[in-house]
Amino acid sequence: MLALKKIAVTGGLGSGKSTVCALLKKRGAYVVSADEIVHRLLSPHTPLGQQVIKELGSNIVSGNQLDRKKIAQIVFSDPRRLEALEKLLHPQVLNEIESAYQKVKHHRGYKCFVAEIPLLYEIGAEYRFDLVIAVVADPAVCKARMNGQLKDYEERMQRQILNKADLADVTIVNNGTIQELEDQVNQISLN
Repeated sequence: MLALKKIAVTGGLGSGKSTVCALLKKRGAYVVSADEIVHRLLSPHTPLGQQVIKELGSNIVSGNQLDRKKIAQIVFSDPRRLEALEKLLHPQVLNEIESAYQKVKHHRGYKCFVAEIPLLYEIGAEYRFDLVIAVVADPAVCKARMNGQLKDYEERMQRQILNKADLADVTIVNNGTIQELEDQVNQISLN
């Protein structure tokens, strides 16, 4: 039995990656999200959470969880700490994605495996996938989708490769309606 095609969806903040993944799921894809994996792994009770606390300090713990806003404030103002956090997170996230793929790769109920990974090229993980889809949109459109979180947008976009469309196998331009987006997604071969 052939293994499921392994697809990565990447793009900048507010580009519509999650919407594209939802549309692929609607078409029969098994979908995982790097951001959701990070949320699950970043707990004060996990080994990774303990490593992050050791690296960034106990003030990032709020109640019974890690305060992602405090973490972002610390790492986006200090490139060394951001690099240290990424060295902890990225291997764990990629391992979780691979583990999820291994569990479903021969499952007949899915047409393909999709991983939403915003920093795919930045961490050099594109080689792990059969197909890379870059979702792009005009910066003004992306900023509008960020609902006024412009500071977050500017800080985080500084860390992202801007020419993802040039590197990807497929580029989806998401400046229009949901129907226009879905029409583009429906043209992608999932097998």
